[in-house]
Amino acid sequence: MNNLHKRAFVALVLLFLVMAALLFVPAWTLDYWQAWTFLAVYFAASVAITLYLMKRDPQLLARRMSGGPAAEKEPAQKIIMSLASLGYIGLLVIAALDRRFAWSHMPPGAALAGDLLVGLGFLGVFFVFRENTFSSATIELAPDQKVISTGPYAWVRHPMYAAGLVLLCGIPIALGSLWGVLVFVAILPALLWRLFDEERFLAKNLPGYLEYQGQVRYRLIPRVW
Repeated sequence: MNNLHKRAFVALVLLFLVMAALLFVPAWTLDYWQAWTFLAVYFAASVAITLYLMKRDPQLLARRMSGGPAAEKEPAQKIIMSLASLGYIGLLVIAALDRRFAWSHMPPGAALAGDLLVGLGFLGVFFVFRENTFSSATIELAPDQKVISTGPYAWVRHPMYAAGLVLLCGIPIALGSLWGVLVFVAILPALLWRLFDEERFLAKNLPGYLEYQGQVRYRLIPRVW
């Protein structure tokens, strides 16, 4: 196992521990089947995608290992990613507090539907990774980067964001929390701000991106927006 593979697996283990703490400590119980099911779906998909990248695209895996506010180069993106990171933490913590204090209720079938959304979001992420080796975790250009207009990029300009929104929407539902859904709604402005800022960056710096914008009109949802 090379150093990149070790770093990837260590990162997954640490992420699991942090997410488990953010769920079970505020909930103050391990008797939270929605959280266990969500974590199983989330990390089964994460491990599967990581193994795929290890075998097929280690350069993309390396690019995806560097993310978060500190990795961004532009001040606006540092702010956006800080807000998004806080929002993601809030998504888990509020859902866990909701479980502890019974602020809202969802039937078991709704939680399972949320897990399905999480799985579909990861499937969308996989299709993006398979099509676009340049899909970095930060807004930047690789030296040999080119416009990708095939696969999901033939339908919308930002399929990674589309898949990510499906995944994020599924999290509070999977955790059985209506209040968590409100946190998801609160995160949306930061994610849209990042999308618009990334479009401006690519239009200015990536040759052919302006023409691509003319060819693919929709950002997130085909024939809608």
